[in-house]
Amino acid sequence: MAAVLPCLVLIGVGWWLWPEQPTGIPPHVAAGTVQADLLGADSVSRLAGTTVVAGSQSGRPHAALNAAPSDCAVAAGPTTQSVYGPAWKAFLSATYQDAGGSGAYSVNQTLGVFPDADTAGTALQRLTDGLARCSSATVTDQAGRSSKWTYTARPATESAVVWAAAQDGAGDWACFHQARVKGASLLQVAVCQAGDGASTASKLADELAGKVTG
Repeated sequence: MAAVLPCLVLIGVGWWLWPEQPTGIPPHVAAGTVQADLLGADSVSRLAGTTVVAGSQSGRPHAALNAAPSDCAVAAGPTTQSVYGPAWKAFLSATYQDAGGSGAYSVNQTLGVFPDADTAGTALQRLTDGLARCSSATVTDQAGRSSKWTYTARPATESAVVWAAAQDGAGDWACFHQARVKGASLLQVAVCQAGDGASTASKLADELAGKVTG
């Protein structure tokens, strides 16, 4: 079971095992904005009902993931350039892992701030359209490992979409996602675990949305 977890987190959410941002390049983040809005490890632990510790962060969206069919690049990598594109003006993605370091539980928060609400809405529409085009995909990670995923989305609204990504052949492991637009921001939360993490993802998204100022 443990062998499938790195692929689960990498493909289901699109942030794990990416290389760190190169040193010497200033992060493309507006100081004092996205950093202050994301929930800390204590808040995530309280809402998730389990202890998590802070993991890696990224100050820019990573490149699109390699998915087959190619129309599934958005579903495979919802926090990548496939969704956030080049128009954002502040961005931060942060991971949290189970305190034991087993990889048995993980949470991701991603927040991108755009020049205006229309641009943020366009990014959410890219995500919604991408999910609608893809029910399943085979995704290859940077190490050349391939895995197959099934995506199930609820009917979207103009301001939110909720979906799950389940890895085929991995028992009941899945990542539960929520994305919302608030003002000029597109925020996302994902919870990866065995069993149903949908309610935890909803709690985290509610709390994060309450902190986002626009």
